[in-house]
Amino acid sequence: MFKNLLITAGLTIFLSACASTSRNSQQVSNETAIVQPDIPADQKPDSLTNLPRTEEGAFLLAPGFYEAEFKTYCLQPGTPDPTPNDAYLQAPMSGYRKEMVQTILYNSRNKPGIQQRNVQLLLWSVVSKSDFDKLPAVVQSDARQLLTSKQIFDLQGGVIGVVKKVSNTLPPGVMGGNNDIRKLFEAGASSYEAYEKIAVLREPATIRKTGFKNDQWYRQDQNYYVRHFPISYQKIRIQVYVPEGVTDSAGKINGEYIVFDPAGLQTVPVNSNAQRLGIGGPVLDIVKVVIKINKVVTPPKRLPDTRPKEKTPSKT
Repeated sequence: MFKNLLITAGLTIFLSACASTSRNSQQVSNETAIVQPDIPADQKPDSLTNLPRTEEGAFLLAPGFYEAEFKTYCLQPGTPDPTPNDAYLQAPMSGYRKEMVQTILYNSRNKPGIQQRNVQLLLWSVVSKSDFDKLPAVVQSDARQLLTSKQIFDLQGGVIGVVKKVSNTLPPGVMGGNNDIRKLFEAGASSYEAYEKIAVLREPATIRKTGFKNDQWYRQDQNYYVRHFPISYQKIRIQVYVPEGVTDSAGKINGEYIVFDPAGLQTVPVNSNAQRLGIGGPVLDIVKVVIKINKVVTPPKRLPDTRPKEKTPSKT
């Protein structure tokens, strides 16, 4: 019976990976046929951080050309660091434990005191199926600020015990650089550079498709455009262009603001085997105006309210 359970779980992991790859490929193929916006060559972008924000931290867009740098994180150990030759596309989160990864990315935006390298170590431990109790103490402490108690329980054991047994039955190479990352955590390695050396290959990515440009714009559902320029696996420059006439005089479309929030999403290479990156918060985050709106994009899981609840007096 246990053998059947392992086989079933293994097939589930394999099919899920295939489905994620298929969805990403479909999104890329659908996005590449769009007409590019006509932006004057001498027009300089304004800072995204000058725009009003929602209570969740998303940007409320208005017609114009904008950009900002965002923190990013390696989600695919054992792949090359991005270079200017790699074209990137924003995509929904996919892959193993995507909900947990998304929660870490989203909540890291609101925890500026947590070092970026500790967030990265936590993400590497999650995607490599490493034992939470083998992580450095400071990473465990930061993890408790970014994840729910249920998610911490899963990392400490929970259902991960079965998944670990399944991963050990998979053919060599399926896990890529994750196996070596996991061995470092198990050995108690304390050097961030040791993990980085395995996770981020310092070599040119293999260009698999030549028809993509790294300055390609991708049109979004509300008729604005986005493009990504990774600077390294740790940072990306995102540009946004909203054409004139897209919104009404109140800055809305059909009564709703244009809300842009890359945090918790990923940016993926469309022409090479370079790093798949998770997107965090802005590198320099200056919030000037916060606007409460009626409808917002549903964010990933937030940390639960841990304040003690008031007891309801009993009736006598």
